[in-house]
Amino acid sequence: MDYVIDEGMEITLHFTLKLEDGTVVDSTREKAPATFTFGDGNLPPGFEHPIKGLAPGQQGAFEITPEHAFGQHNAQNIQLLKRADFGDDEPEVGMVMSFADKAGTELPGVVKTIDGDRVEVDFNHPLAGRTLTFEVEVLDVKPATTH
Repeated sequence: MDYVIDEGMEITLHFTLKLEDGTVVDSTREKAPATFTFGDGNLPPGFEHPIKGLAPGQQGAFEITPEHAFGQHNAQNIQLLKRADFGDDEPEVGMVMSFADKAGTELPGVVKTIDGDRVEVDFNHPLAGRTLTFEVEVLDVKPATTH
């Protein structure tokens, strides 16, 4: 029985994620392939949609727009914090720091600028606003077993 990628299937694949200019952001090529169950939230829906129906041995390259990847860059996600908000951590421009929101969820933010006591932190996903190329090579597709 040959299976294709669909809901409830366990998929093993190699993938490479590239920016518009071909820069590789993430890839499994130099390490073990990724195995996950389709629809389990491991992949954003925009990445799952184009690979649905692929079978083992098939490859593809898909352009994923920001709306289907990590969203558009949102100016409201840039926050001005006081240096005191960082406690003992000394903020530096470019540093990725983790903050907890009101619900206690960890949010990574990148320090953009430091002006005296004011620190500007960007909470947008680093890939927000980017069109990505998602290259996949499907190695195996089988029904997911629930443990």
